[in-house]
Amino acid sequence: MLENMDWTSTNPTSFRANNPGMEWAPEPTTFTILKKPHDSHPSIDHLVLLVFEAVLEVVCVSLPGYIIARLGHFDADKQKFLANLNVMLFTPCLIFTKLASQLNADKLIDLAVIPFIFIIQTAVSYMVSILVSKAFRFKKRPANFVTAMGVFGNSNSLPISLVISLSQTLKGLHWDRIPGDNDDEVGARGILYLLIFQQLGQLVRWSWGYHVLLAPKSRYEEYQNETVEEGRYRDRVSQDALIPGLDGNVTTENDSSSSDGSDVYEPAGRTPVAGTSVASPDDSDEEPSTPKRLANKQRKDANSVNGQYVTAGPGDIMTFPRMHELNDPEIPSGIQGYYVRARLGIKRAAASTEQHVIDLSKRTYQRLPRPVQTVLARMWRGWLRTYNFLWEFMNPPLWAMLCAIVVASVPDLQRLFFKEGTFVNNSVTRAVSQSGGVAVPLILVVLGANLARNTQNQTTRDPEEEEIGKKLLVASLISRMLLPTLIMAPILAIFAKYVPVSILDDPIFVIVCFLLTGAPSALQLAQICQINEVYEGVMSKILFQSYVIWILPSTLVLVMMALETVEWAK
Repeated sequence: MLENMDWTSTNPTSFRANNPGMEWAPEPTTFTILKKPHDSHPSIDHLVLLVFEAVLEVVCVSLPGYIIARLGHFDADKQKFLANLNVMLFTPCLIFTKLASQLNADKLIDLAVIPFIFIIQTAVSYMVSILVSKAFRFKKRPANFVTAMGVFGNSNSLPISLVISLSQTLKGLHWDRIPGDNDDEVGARGILYLLIFQQLGQLVRWSWGYHVLLAPKSRYEEYQNETVEEGRYRDRVSQDALIPGLDGNVTTENDSSSSDGSDVYEPAGRTPVAGTSVASPDDSDEEPSTPKRLANKQRKDANSVNGQYVTAGPGDIMTFPRMHELNDPEIPSGIQGYYVRARLGIKRAAASTEQHVIDLSKRTYQRLPRPVQTVLARMWRGWLRTYNFLWEFMNPPLWAMLCAIVVASVPDLQRLFFKEGTFVNNSVTRAVSQSGGVAVPLILVVLGANLARNTQNQTTRDPEEEEIGKKLLVASLISRMLLPTLIMAPILAIFAKYVPVSILDDPIFVIVCFLLTGAPSALQLAQICQINEVYEGVMSKILFQSYVIWILPSTLVLVMMALETVEWAK
């Protein structure tokens, strides 16, 4: 619409895309009413309209998920499945295509400023939450809750959608260091920056946040007597008559327990942390033995050594996994029988080869001198620790990011995947790009369903939550969406003007940083609160207030501050 208007009375259009050496001039379509020479953004009324369009786009995509969930067709199990599917498949595809096509050796060096800014933002939010908690005179547990709400902002669903929308609606976001920059490239760079912030946040959220800030009530000394009484009450309930609602946990339609009996809600995008899994009732040793529990125990015992080499101690003989027992199945007749026999023969040959390798390795190890065995045992234990840490820390988005860095670091690989007309680009890259295009809409649909589930009435069972719930809500909103923005705004402005890092000149990077300073609390915090039973009712109100009530004015202010910072830093 704006492109068809007559701009003959305004300054000529900038030619920086085709003439990168020329001095940059604001594009005339970026202002209509306020025509000051330094303006690089629309007038306030038009900016309100553009931000409202961006937020409304997010709402329109999220609304179907909200409606379907309210109708009862999108329960917690389905939300969990889609969220995990998105993290396992679609989001890695998005990360790979955006990062591998945008990165190069020079940009990798410039991106090192992102962890530094992340540390500053986290430290500011932490100090703000501490001061707010002291002002409200909270004890340790509610103070930790406020800290978690303030420190861990949403860097995934909402900011990504807003960045994509703003890149298509706001003009003047093109980076003058990139000849021929366009809206699609602006959006791609914004997603790149957000994804790096996101992975840093994931690491801290599922370590410090999960184990400390949002720990269960039983971790606090002042609640020990209360939790002991709750345990005594649960012990009085017969284990043979476990009925939902009679074990102290009221089962509602909002409960995230899966239908297979597991009480663990594995959140989407969670970085697995060793030793944090919650045992399901089937795993309890205190419950009577049943065929299902015995089968689960046998399966876990078998998997405890499957695929790993275990060392008993320095210098001891290495214990290797036992070869899988291959029982003869019922072999059908005909062609299908030949196929089954062939597959069984291959499995037996592989198992026999594996056993020969194990025996040979054991004999070789036993013949070595004792000091050499000690050194090898220590090296093997170190490798096992590193191996287990990597598999526990890494998740599909991180693997996709690693692959993208490898491809971007090798120019020949980057051309192979992303140069137009190549076989790999027309097949593999195009397929990955199509899968990546599903990630953001699916994130928003699940976001709408989460809001529907969290806005439903819940039975409050915590007297402390009833007493200080409103204070927790106000303190959390102040610690997340107000005070960090006021403190970080001048810091980001100083960074953009005086720190000699190229991406600080990128307008979309500045907008990303500002959006993250005042973004609502992360949705995954609700999942952690459900797992550890931490102020679930207050958590629901926080999500509704931040994502429904305050998101539009907050986004408007943040975008305006970011655009003013971009103009001032030039």
